[in-house]
Amino acid sequence: MSRETFPFRLGDFKCVVVSDGTHAYPRPSQNVFINFFVNAPRESLEHVLGEYGLDPEQWEEYVSPYLCLVVNTSQHLVLLDTGAGGLAPTTGKLIPNLKAEGVAPEDIDRVILTHGHPDHIGGTLNSEGKPAFPNARYVMWKDEWDFWASDSSLKELKVDEHLKEGLIKFARDGLLPLQGQLDLIDHETEIVPGIRAIAAPGHTLGHMAIDVTSDSEKLMCISDTVLHPIHLEHPDWYSSVAFAPEQVVTTRRRLLGRAVAERALVLAFHFPFPGLGHVVQKGEGWWWQPIKAKD
Repeated sequence: MSRETFPFRLGDFKCVVVSDGTHAYPRPSQNVFINFFVNAPRESLEHVLGEYGLDPEQWEEYVSPYLCLVVNTSQHLVLLDTGAGGLAPTTGKLIPNLKAEGVAPEDIDRVILTHGHPDHIGGTLNSEGKPAFPNARYVMWKDEWDFWASDSSLKELKVDEHLKEGLIKFARDGLLPLQGQLDLIDHETEIVPGIRAIAAPGHTLGHMAIDVTSDSEKLMCISDTVLHPIHLEHPDWYSSVAFAPEQVVTTRRRLLGRAVAERALVLAFHFPFPGLGHVVQKGEGWWWQPIKAKD
């Protein structure tokens, strides 16, 4: 099995998980996972990491996949997120991997941006600073756009100043040139037939998830609602970049419960390739059941 693309069908829709590459998050001062589970009790976290075969004292970096999605509805060719672009030497593989699947940037007619973090909007522009998908309408939640485009983000981001400056600059550089091709939404709505926006705030102000439905089959793309399978088992643990931690937990519980109730296939942007699986109830939390993909 290729580790770059993963074609699959959802009802009548042809879908492809497309990797933009991976990024290695270096070890912070305590351990590499502290930023992913910033409020987790240290003893509990070490126990859970041990269950995953991870030693927090020895693990030097965490390598995260960046997984985008293409959906061909026969009427529309839709791309969900654009990866990190040139953020790191190991990213920016989206367009070459699309081309390997026979998809040219000009073929895409909708690009849905789940939120404004660098690993999701890094591929919005080409090397000339113009929209990388020239024939597409770019779709984003209005609150998310307003946040990054205004000075309010300077005051509301609860991260260190260096990271704050980087996030804001990256967002403005990657988003503002899209204005001529931009559609903003402010409520849950169908973007194209079979693909619907879901409000999923918390990770960022206007973070959204996406429902894809075809012939009674469902796929829920949860973006950064969870960053690691441990977040399913411990939904109250959140990352250091969570914009509104309490809202993260509320959104997470709502979407994961819905995924179980609807028996939906789930795509998680940062989970091990191909990032597809099912959410299974486990006590007051859940656990991740990845799909069985043949090599």
